Amino acid sequence: MLYAPATAARTLPFGKTLSCGVVLLNDQGELLLCHVTGHDHWDLPKGGITPDESPLQAALRETREETGLCLEAAAMLDLGVLPYRERKQLHLFAARVPRFDSGLLWCESRFDDAGSGARLPEMDGYGWFRFQDIPVQCTRKLSAVLRDRLDLPALLARLRQHPLARVHVLPAPPPQRAPSTWLPPPRLSA
Repeated sequence: MLYAPATAARTLPFGKTLSCGVVLLNDQGELLLCHVTGHDHWDLPKGGITPDESPLQAALRETREETGLCLEAAAMLDLGVLPYRERKQLHLFAARVPRFDSGLLWCESRFDDAGSGARLPEMDGYGWFRFQDIPVQCTRKLSAVLRDRLDLPALLARLRQHPLARVHVLPAPPPQRAPSTWLPPPRLSA
């Protein structure tokens, strides 16, 4: 069942936060997912909204930061606000895109790993997954959103009534070398 877009997307019940993201489907009946660094599950490109952006702007920004994908705002279908977790709701948008090489995607956003102290990307892998693979790849809560609340086959049928959305993958920045910890030996005075 598709939810109607919320008229006031940021008017949430007390204590709830909003995460905005995209559902990208292709004509092969696959969904694009991102592997969450340090975890054993895959997720949608999504994240928090800032006070100065709309839910669509937040979803497109988070997608660019987590995948390097630039998407057209006009091609997005607003799926509205959906229940997700006890304290978080999702505002999702969807588009039908051509199947592209997910190996071209990359993540700009980073976090400090508590164990190593290294700055790691939020997402460390990308792939196209068949709808029936979602319960194995995603968390139980995200699987419930994607399979029970959205009905991905029906969503893809609806998206097929519109042209394919154009996607542009930004080039990944050159790899940064880690700063060297090597220090020259102390000079001995003569």
